[in-house]
Amino acid sequence: MQAGYQVEDHPKYHSIMKYTKWIGLLAAVIVIAVCYMPWVYIQSVQLEIAGMFASGKHNFGKPGLMNIFCSAVAGLLFVLPQIWAKRTNIFFCGFNIAWSVRNYLLLSRCYGGECPEKKAALYVLLAASAVMLLMSFMPDAEIREESKAAEEAVKP
Repeated sequence: MQAGYQVEDHPKYHSIMKYTKWIGLLAAVIVIAVCYMPWVYIQSVQLEIAGMFASGKHNFGKPGLMNIFCSAVAGLLFVLPQIWAKRTNIFFCGFNIAWSVRNYLLLSRCYGGECPEKKAALYVLLAASAVMLLMSFMPDAEIREESKAAEEAVKP
């Protein structure tokens, strides 16, 4: 490694950073789509639970509604170029993955010795939420360098 060489100087770093907002936006769309797919199946009561509905007479509410809200807001914040949007996006993506883990823990645990059958959509929800959080940590934002006059004015 050369003296003075930094990761930001590597050409692959810039090519990855160029697509972070689009990857994050795609992950947000995937989270929203997965909320309408079945997450778990409980054999004893023939109940299939998805993010927005549960078949059968039991009411599990809409556990994916918060994921849809956070993903929609995060998707909007991914495409906004302002720095406040990038910082706020970290909060919404963090809350989204926390809610995804909550849904995974609540819906996939065993009740009375019977464990529900976990569907692939539940794992896709966790993975897409993790990708959203990762992409929110690496925003494609322009960083302006301050002028020397402004730097010298601050110095004593």
